Amino acid sequence: MARRGAKASPSAKTQAKPQAKTESKTAARKPSARRAKSTARSPGRPPGATNSKAQAPEIAELSEQQQLTALRDMLLIRRFEEKAGQMYGMGLIGGFCHLYIGQEAVVVGAHMVAEDGDQTITGYRDHGHMLAAGMDPRRVMAELTGRRDGYSRGKGGSMHMFSVDEGFYGGHGIVGAPVPLGTGLAFANHYRGNKAVSFTFFGDGAANQGQVYEAFNMAKLWNLPVVYIIENNKYAMGTSLERASATTDLSHRGLSFGIEGEQVDGMDVRAVKAAVEKAAARARDGGGPYILEMLTYRYRGHSMSDPAKYRSREEVQSMRSEHDPIELVRKRLMESGAADEAGLKDIDTKVRAVVSEAERFATESPEPDPQDLYTDVVAAI
Repeated sequence: MARRGAKASPSAKTQAKPQAKTESKTAARKPSARRAKSTARSPGRPPGATNSKAQAPEIAELSEQQQLTALRDMLLIRRFEEKAGQMYGMGLIGGFCHLYIGQEAVVVGAHMVAEDGDQTITGYRDHGHMLAAGMDPRRVMAELTGRRDGYSRGKGGSMHMFSVDEGFYGGHGIVGAPVPLGTGLAFANHYRGNKAVSFTFFGDGAANQGQVYEAFNMAKLWNLPVVYIIENNKYAMGTSLERASATTDLSHRGLSFGIEGEQVDGMDVRAVKAAVEKAAARARDGGGPYILEMLTYRYRGHSMSDPAKYRSREEVQSMRSEHDPIELVRKRLMESGAADEAGLKDIDTKVRAVVSEAERFATESPEPDPQDLYTDVVAAI
């Protein structure tokens, strides 16, 4: 999904057209952070919220077309990650591979308000962020399989991809690394006066890293246009937040620096959009940094090698059945009459075709030439 004003990715051409109410092109466009308003309230507090005084979060009023687009974008991430898991099991993907299944609403909701020139940076659970930024699924899959046609020409793999054209600055394997780097992107925006915002994603495990707080201090000191998005999936690399953190409301982690924050239902794309919209508009208008703790959940282990024995199957199934971000949108579309079962199935079929093409492209792409070992190095060998 390309940000507003950016060129669409090749996969966007497969946008499904289910049986839905006809809307004008104007209504289908993504609203800017300043135009669109989020006035409604969600039915209750986010699942897993630790702030007992927190109000019911705001939710964005999405048009039927926006909901269909969000569904398609989340399905693309879900099906892509399922395929990546299969290919990893077949030995076609090596090294580490961290899947984003379950957390799709966070990055899709955020990119619904991202504008041309904004930047996205994240950690190593990054495939979904690449796709949401508008990167080509074929080249992402080619990089996962270590092929020459990948974004890093087969040298980066799962955790190290980059696209200036789509405003995606990694993919970083070091826990907490996106925070000072994302703060640096925000400093560049501030220096240039371009009104762009740095969307800096990191996880609950990274929230205890020292470099995070050094970056917070600088961001507030210089009032930088950065939105820190903490994807709290509850278990970091395999240890629950309650066992690893002295304070569990991560939205408060910036208070000692004067950075405000809030907890958000990261399983509801409407709540994510509303929160990011408000924080981004604030940053563009000179309001400085803001922290959004997205309360979300990963269905798979930390990586493909993690059996996730630190939680029960019942817990995972409960989240899937009650809070799945894709099913929540599907249900709303069905109830409103915006789409029927056949139309929704058609979206999924077309998304699966995009993913199948990505698999074909990746497996047919040539492997890097051995001489490529000697290119893109800092010093001559």
